[in-house]
Amino acid sequence: MRYMTAGESHGPEEVAIIEGIPAGLTITAEDINEQLARRQHGYGRGQRQVIETDTVTIMGGVRHQVTLGSPIALNVHNDDHNHWSKIMDPNIPATAENSLRKVMRPRPGHADLVGGMKYRHQDDLRNVLERSSARETVMRVAVGAVAKKLLAALDIDVHGFVANIGPVQSDLTQLTKYHNLAELREVTESFATRSLTADDDKAMQAVIDQTKRNRDTVGGTVQVMATGVPAGLGSYVSADEKLDAKIARAIVGINAFKGVEFGGGFDNATKFGSQVMDEIYWSAERGFYRGANNLGGFEGGMTTGEMIVVRGVVKPIPTLYQPMQSVDIDTHQDHRASTERSDTTAVTAAAVIAEAMVAIELAKAVLDKFDTDSLPRLQEQVAAYREEIKNF
Repeated sequence: MRYMTAGESHGPEEVAIIEGIPAGLTITAEDINEQLARRQHGYGRGQRQVIETDTVTIMGGVRHQVTLGSPIALNVHNDDHNHWSKIMDPNIPATAENSLRKVMRPRPGHADLVGGMKYRHQDDLRNVLERSSARETVMRVAVGAVAKKLLAALDIDVHGFVANIGPVQSDLTQLTKYHNLAELREVTESFATRSLTADDDKAMQAVIDQTKRNRDTVGGTVQVMATGVPAGLGSYVSADEKLDAKIARAIVGINAFKGVEFGGGFDNATKFGSQVMDEIYWSAERGFYRGANNLGGFEGGMTTGEMIVVRGVVKPIPTLYQPMQSVDIDTHQDHRASTERSDTTAVTAAAVIAEAMVAIELAKAVLDKFDTDSLPRLQEQVAAYREEIKNF
């Protein structure tokens, strides 16, 4: 499985093409739109979420709501493009009239300056920010929605929620209350901040409100969990085949993510081996299993069969309504950085995007290991493999 996205933040369309999805998977626009709506909703999002309602059009690879095995083409229209049609028009040369809203004062923490240097966009840094914008993640969520449907057909579930926003931490001890991710999903999706409890939600909203009054932005941490993943996905034989490494790359590849950890993560560095390693047990019903999950479902770059637990650190959004110190790229004079319409926080959306990226990498790993032509054949092979692993 592989995919590619294209499109600019204020361009007419965002598009994606996915290769490698087996024939026979039922997928509808509504399945994808449900995930796109989750990305748009969440406390702290900005005005653009009011302007646009992201909906997908399936352009190829699906017939009568069933995948054909051919490349799947997805399209999401940018409603906001109506206000930018001249500025973003790809079919006419630049003029004074259609070159308004130039960006000449790069924002600290954004791709503006370095991207301008790399691609020689000396006349207008908008050429950088239009693609480096997190708007592109709408298509990663769309691709993730397809991946999640595939995983669900194999009894694999994936869910992301917010672990903290600013100084407010979700009460992670509450996770032990839930028997499965469906129960957890019902709770976290009921809160505007995607936190674990009503008290967490209230406290996070208060932090976001105060941050907005301060004309500032705030970051946080998201957690993604996956259940039903069979042991042995990924490989120890080469560094680039380690599945946890692939997931780490996918998470840090999301806009504004600056760190990733699995299981106990960085806290494991303060402990001793006897406190960290997941002891091994066996039963006739389960086969081999672990007595704990401090390593987040991975050993040697391979899944252990335990729940996958991944956390990603999201920095505050670099667009501030009280701009920071910058320099004009034309005059080289000190100025305050440019401002663009922005969110106070995108952590609530980041949980959905991280969930999508974990789903994509898990789907890739499954499709790397088994036959990818037909979903029924894939299901047969996965079921046989699970039985083989259980009887090892």
